[in-house]
Amino acid sequence: MKAFLWASAACVALAGCTVPQSGVENLPVAQATDTSEDARIADLISRMSVERKVAQLIQPQINSFTAEDMRRYRFGSYLNGGNGGPYGNEYAEASEWLKLADEMYLASVEPMPGGEPVIPTMWGTDAVHGHTNIIRATIFPHNIALGATRDADLVRRVGEATAVEIEVTGIDWNFSPTIAVAQDDRWGRTYESYSEDPAIVAPLGAALVEGLQGRKGDPNRLRAGHVIATAKHFFGDGGTDQGVDQGEVTGDIEALRAIHAAPYPAAIAAGVETIMASFNSINGEKMHGNKSLLTDVLRGELGFDGLVVGDWNGHGQVAGCTNTDCPQSLLAGLDIYMVPDDWKGLLETTVAQVKDGTIPMARLDEAVTRILRVKMRAGLLGDMVQPSKRPNAGDYALLGSADHRAIAREAVAKSQVLLKNNGILPLKKGANILVAGSAADDIAQASGGWTLTWQGGGDLDNSYFPGATSIWKGLETAVKEGGGSATLSPDGQYSSKPDAAVVVFGEEPYAEFAGDRKHLGFTDEEGLGLLRKFKAEGVPTVAVFLSGRPMWVNREMNAADAFVASWLPGSEGAGVADVLTGATPATGKLGFSWPATCDFGPLNGPDGALFPVGYGRALADTSPIAQLDEDCAPLLAGPTRALFEAGRLADGTFAFAVKPNVEGEGEYLAQMRGDLTDAGVTVRGYDRDAQEDAREVYMRAGSRFGLRQDRDSGGAYRIAYEVVTRPAAPVALRVGEDAVVNLTDHFALALGKGWREMLITDACAPGLGNRIRFETEGDITFRISSITREDVAEGTPCSF
Repeated sequence: MKAFLWASAACVALAGCTVPQSGVENLPVAQATDTSEDARIADLISRMSVERKVAQLIQPQINSFTAEDMRRYRFGSYLNGGNGGPYGNEYAEASEWLKLADEMYLASVEPMPGGEPVIPTMWGTDAVHGHTNIIRATIFPHNIALGATRDADLVRRVGEATAVEIEVTGIDWNFSPTIAVAQDDRWGRTYESYSEDPAIVAPLGAALVEGLQGRKGDPNRLRAGHVIATAKHFFGDGGTDQGVDQGEVTGDIEALRAIHAAPYPAAIAAGVETIMASFNSINGEKMHGNKSLLTDVLRGELGFDGLVVGDWNGHGQVAGCTNTDCPQSLLAGLDIYMVPDDWKGLLETTVAQVKDGTIPMARLDEAVTRILRVKMRAGLLGDMVQPSKRPNAGDYALLGSADHRAIAREAVAKSQVLLKNNGILPLKKGANILVAGSAADDIAQASGGWTLTWQGGGDLDNSYFPGATSIWKGLETAVKEGGGSATLSPDGQYSSKPDAAVVVFGEEPYAEFAGDRKHLGFTDEEGLGLLRKFKAEGVPTVAVFLSGRPMWVNREMNAADAFVASWLPGSEGAGVADVLTGATPATGKLGFSWPATCDFGPLNGPDGALFPVGYGRALADTSPIAQLDEDCAPLLAGPTRALFEAGRLADGTFAFAVKPNVEGEGEYLAQMRGDLTDAGVTVRGYDRDAQEDAREVYMRAGSRFGLRQDRDSGGAYRIAYEVVTRPAAPVALRVGEDAVVNLTDHFALALGKGWREMLITDACAPGLGNRIRFETEGDITFRISSITREDVAEGTPCSF
């Protein structure tokens, strides 16, 4: 997509014209008599069949189709998922990515039978903090860290470097930036947000758009060194109730717009070519089917003229839709369906709906026009050059280049937020420094989610990150350059007492929905144990906290002499060392309120904040902070009473099934397993983490299945569950005698999302009681790995 001239676009529409170039030979193209953008596009559309038009709307993922499928169907675009890679290898070298880009492109531009115009495809990827699907790419800090810099020029340079590295692999389109305004930090995507304040989000999101695409008016915009950008997710993704990913946003629509839609005018003014629809609902209506917002507001009021792309099967969540059947989304204003695996069924259904009038031809043509307009602006309808022949393609030295790593290191240093300093920072030159904590030399943990894999972390040791620098390595080099010595000791052991210890700890990597939390209390005690150990031994400490959100860390902050919110810095750990050693000043400022207490609710603004938005110390600020409250017993240490866990029912707990139209508890299941055909319930062993440590439950329409304690142990019910099949009819949980909790929407949302937890409290099930019972009006299959009861704070809401 790059330095292509509009002059050759004229050839794209000229009947009988051929273009032999760059590996694409004898392409039949045609010439428009009018040089205007709209006239050229209209001419192309006038000669496209319904099937080819609909194919422009279909976006499958690389692991679910082949080049032969591309040749046959001519998809308008395609993507790689977070765990997708060329030829099934998510750790493939960059050359394999470029090879696949060529294969798909060349298949998309083969001559069309019947003289239909050739429309090249385009590849979209999630390069959300650098081109981080690719080994050797620069891993920039996540957005939460960039928000702490408040530096729009820096963010623009991050975008420019990311675009170049994307070009190396022949990819056209980046699903970034996320311009969500995260309002509840329990949300697992909080780190993709620059701030809880839309006034901070808006200019930084616009800057990344300009970095990726180029500035409006620049003749090189969307040419060499630039790719297509995407502002996402429109809108409300950061405002779901209880921070549940893909959940419900409720409230006055104008008040919601004032927060969550606020960054979009700036992105549109910066020229963003694509906007992604959000998974969430707003006041009960899924955004993928919300015409008043996708069309009336986004198009009519905000003036967006690019294309709207869906998110991963988001259309299938619209009421009345499935993954293979959803005219509602197109009619609401969606232009591209992101349909990773079910592309064939959706394509065939949509073609039929155009032909029978369910989808008006005018609406189809409008969507195709928007797609072709973006392709034309990006040069894809100009000189038809295969990806490997484009600027920067195949120049693998640009991946993780020194220049790009320097930008990332600058971003890391500027994003460090110093929350406490009793005078230990900057580390003294010539000092003997111990570096502790398992995260200190773990690049994957410092990078977080969306890094080589969707969720990040896991088995990714440092060998997966050639050229990167861990926090430990950065500190070792910096301390030695200052005349001192540094020793890595993950468990904190030493033979000679150090002058100071740097303890690196924090959250394990996660991405969307897997990162959702029920509270913001940081529960892992590795860092706490090390800090307390050093304190007892008289060793001054610096706490370096890696996280995708602010968290309650009062215990760690009390134990440390200095505390740094390091966020998720990525591949350039030397940027952390720059601040700790004083080579770079501490300038980072919080973009999110930092919690003072360990509770459940969202925190936005100074009320209830230990540190407000904008807080961040200079290294010279050694003013003390008072001892912090360490009481978090209701959340972190409340008594737990198991009904079922590790594959066994607790003593005094019974599982039962009830036949349709029969009262009572019915038949009992020994150790929560059995086939009760008459009751319509089958429970079998399932391996989650160990052999048969969970159960898979199949319930036929009208059936009931539950657990009962002999004696009521009290407390909320916490249930670890996974939904296997989409509910086709209402599903409910009856708690005690009378309380009924509707699970239908929650189960639909949880489908395909892996293991989740629901917490059932008095808030939605008054009285609770000693019995729970699942009830369904349609067939459903789900899994359960544990059911426990625990004490929670009064007023704790139910969550799913």
